[in-house]
Amino acid sequence: MASLHEKMKLPVLKRMYDRACWTHKHMNINHLVGGLPPHERDTSVLKDVISELSRLEWVITKPTHYGLELSLNSRKKKEIDEYIEKRLA
Repeated sequence: MASLHEKMKLPVLKRMYDRACWTHKHMNINHLVGGLPPHERDTSVLKDVISELSRLEWVITKPTHYGLELSLNSRKKKEIDEYIEKRLA
C-alpha cells in the first residue's frame, strides 16, 4: 500500500496541471490543500511532498509575503506528463 506521501503527489501535480500553472503562472500552497480529501489534508506531509517535487525540479517555489506560490517547471513537462499518465492509467 502506498504511503500518504506518495498518494498526495498525484493530486498536487494534477491540480496544478489542470489549471495550467506552468513557470510564470502560480498557485498558492493553501489552494492545494483545499483540493485534497479531508483525510489527506496533512499540511506537514504536503510540505514534504512539495519539497520532494522541488528537489526533482518538477515544481518551482516562490516565497511571497502572503505564502508560498508554486508552479510547474515547463522544462520538466515530459517527465510530469509521463508520471501523471502512468498513475492515472
